[in-house]
This record gives sequence, structure tokens and C-alpha cells, in this order.
Amino acid sequence: MEKIKRDDAVHLLSQVVDPEMGADIVNLGLIYNIDIKPNNDVNVILTMTSPMCPVISIILADVQLRLQSIPNVGKVDLELVWEPMWSPEMMSDDLKYAKY
Repeated sequence: MEKIKRDDAVHLLSQVVDPEMGADIVNLGLIYNIDIKPNNDVNVILTMTSPMCPVISIILADVQLRLQSIPNVGKVDLELVWEPMWSPEMMSDDLKYAKY
């Protein structure tokens, strides 16, 4: 079985958009850790911009579906955490300084 590459997971997660923020969850800084086990199980620790975010379930479902689409993926576990609390400083520089 071919080992899943972290870059492939990051690429897929960069396609998940927070509809309220209009930006992807990778550049927003919502992904805290991606751990790919030797058996291709994937564990992701992530947060949201706010515990009151009304689209949490939509974002989590999108993350789950995209990661499960990776060939040879094992179990996909998502851990939603609130510490450290997200702040705009966590965004990528490209997103912080983007001109809209």
C-alpha cells in the first residue's frame, strides 16, 4: 500500500472554504496538525474561527469527504479544538495582505 503524502492532504484541505470568511481553511490557519499514520489513518486537529460558527458541521463534513477521497486512506479522524483560540494573526501572509 502506497503511503499517503501530507502534501496531498494539505492540497485537498486547501479546497475547503469557510463560506463566512470566503477563504480556505489552510490559509485561514484553521489546521493545527495533520498526522498520517503508517497504516494511512489520517488524524487532523483543527479549529474554527469561532465556537459560534454556524457552518462548523458543513466544514467538518467537507474535510471528512475530501480526505476520504484519497486513494488507500484508512480511518479519518477529525479533532475540533478551541485552544489555542483562532485569531486573524494565524492567517497566511498571502491572505492577510490580499487585496480584495
